[in-house]
Amino acid sequence: MAHCSKNFLFFLFFTLSIVPFSHQLQHPLDSLTPNEFIQVQAIVNQSYPTSNHRLAFHYIGLEEPNKQLVISWLDNSSTVPPPRQALVLARINHKTHEIVVDLSRKRIVSDQIYNGYGYPLLTFDEQNAADKLVFKYAPFLASISKRGLKIEEVVCEGFGVGWYGEKKRNGRIVKVMCFYLDGTVNLYMRPIEAITVTVDLEETKVIHYQDRLMVPVPKAAGTDYRESEQRAPFGPQLKGITVVQPDGPSFTIDGNRVRWANWDFHLSFDARSGPIISLASVYDTEKQKFRRVMYRGFVSEVFVPYMDLTEEWYYRVFFDAGEYGYGLCAVPLEPLRDCPANAVFMGAFVAGQDGMPIEMPNVFCVFERNAGDVMWRHTETMIPSGLVTEVRPEVSLVVRMISTVGNYDYINDWEFKQVGSIKVTVGLSGILEVRGSKYTHKDQIHEEVYGTLLAENTIGVHHDHFLTYHLDLDVDGESNSFVKSKLQTTRATDPNSPRKSYWKVVSETAKTESDAKIKLGLESADLLVVNPNKKTKMGNPVGYRLIPGSVSGPLLTDDDYALIRGAFTKYNVWITPYNKSEKWAGGLYTEQSRGDDTLATWTSRNRRIENKDIVLWYTFGFHHVPYQEDFPLMPTLSSGFELRPANFFEYNPVLKAKVPNVVRWPNCST
Repeated sequence: MAHCSKNFLFFLFFTLSIVPFSHQLQHPLDSLTPNEFIQVQAIVNQSYPTSNHRLAFHYIGLEEPNKQLVISWLDNSSTVPPPRQALVLARINHKTHEIVVDLSRKRIVSDQIYNGYGYPLLTFDEQNAADKLVFKYAPFLASISKRGLKIEEVVCEGFGVGWYGEKKRNGRIVKVMCFYLDGTVNLYMRPIEAITVTVDLEETKVIHYQDRLMVPVPKAAGTDYRESEQRAPFGPQLKGITVVQPDGPSFTIDGNRVRWANWDFHLSFDARSGPIISLASVYDTEKQKFRRVMYRGFVSEVFVPYMDLTEEWYYRVFFDAGEYGYGLCAVPLEPLRDCPANAVFMGAFVAGQDGMPIEMPNVFCVFERNAGDVMWRHTETMIPSGLVTEVRPEVSLVVRMISTVGNYDYINDWEFKQVGSIKVTVGLSGILEVRGSKYTHKDQIHEEVYGTLLAENTIGVHHDHFLTYHLDLDVDGESNSFVKSKLQTTRATDPNSPRKSYWKVVSETAKTESDAKIKLGLESADLLVVNPNKKTKMGNPVGYRLIPGSVSGPLLTDDDYALIRGAFTKYNVWITPYNKSEKWAGGLYTEQSRGDDTLATWTSRNRRIENKDIVLWYTFGFHHVPYQEDFPLMPTLSSGFELRPANFFEYNPVLKAKVPNVVRWPNCST
């Protein structure tokens, strides 16, 4: 994933901003407002005037308030809310500062200099400055001329350099690679190989240059994906289809609080993680009250290692959240294309490098999905008097954001179902990252090329995508346990039974963090977070289970520097005791990190997790072997997971669910 370039000049649609309309309505977990960004910037600038300090804001976001204070406030909103604070990661005079600003007291309450390994998120401004710098560099201009390319058709972008065992710290540098347009907008399919420009971000100067060899630039023909540029033959035309809700949506959005059917949750936005779902509670008709399921859930990291070991590629190992900002890379959603006709759009704000707020319209859409699925049904054929058929259609609520991190588009859905499930899906689309090559046919290849020949001179490089989610489940309360229920093959012991075997459930409650680390796919098991202090009338502990989607894990060796930094992906499941500071699986300072502050290192303390406030970390991923169908643009490939009730309710929670009102179209026969 290369960096996500933005100029923030978007077409504006009707949108709801992810900011409260007045201070009185503000929720402790709301994202920072534009006024708060301005306030934070002014307070930091007052301490570090730009007249005599080099100051750059790399991240400004909500400093997550104390969880107990938030819960106390929720239980009694007349109490004083938790203090409103902002976390600032800034580079000041070439040093990383971790600053906490108290917004009510209007002052800095903590200012720590970070001296460890790694740097904060890259900013758009410094990346764009590095990209533009190469166009003033004479050796680069000569290399482009030597290849017979037009400089005005060249586009460049910087790539993080990672860490590969160096003892000495690298400065804040990127390696700038370039691409060619000239007849297409699909620049990623036309790489200019073997030219590397290393740029010092803080000095904004070229510190190393290499033009290693000449490689053909792939052709533009057949690469443009714009609808206006497509030519016959076309696929069959579908007839019109839409979603109509003549009575309006069934959900309400009050500030950042979303209520729909039996769900109530808080939605906020973060520059690093994108959407954050908080305080997700489901209504129990039997108990006549809302019951908490999840305190906070969000994308913690996206680890994308490429498998090409050539000189210009080996360092292409990306941490899309920690290096580039998964939320920063959110793009405006296209009505009727990205989201259906019944969607409501919401905007957000982030801070620029100068600390000032930047509006990001239409980053979320919220809509009800009615895809023709069945929530439950049965036809009884055994009653002599006739058939009995009962069916309930599935309608769910979806919160969507799309993050375009360079060439890749990640379609992120949080889906809430009436049955009590939360389903998380991520779809991968966009453009493959390809390497230019001399080869024009597979039969010519007699060496390792680390990928698939997709078109002439175009190698689609093998790579992975691993998404790690931070899921602070509070199943009917904060004190939870993690239970692994193995399905164990058992020999029949009754000599009178004609059966020889069966399977039974053998449950183990994890006592410590090491007990809870799981690589999926090795054995059959149900994975549950239960509240051992709450039981159903039948005596079962109430819980939620994790239902994985496709299962994959890294195939790199443990001593590979890429995996040392991404060691949090070595297990699909981790459980940790809740700790407000443990949010980012790859560490707070991921850019050029060395793997010494990750989920994998935190769990080495092997803390106790039984009947505690615990966090479930789940990683799913894709091993992407490119195929020709991925050229010139990839059809969406999706995976994810589901959090589903497991003895949480006394019986089927949608047994009494009502069928949505039937929409009667005029002049239509039924």
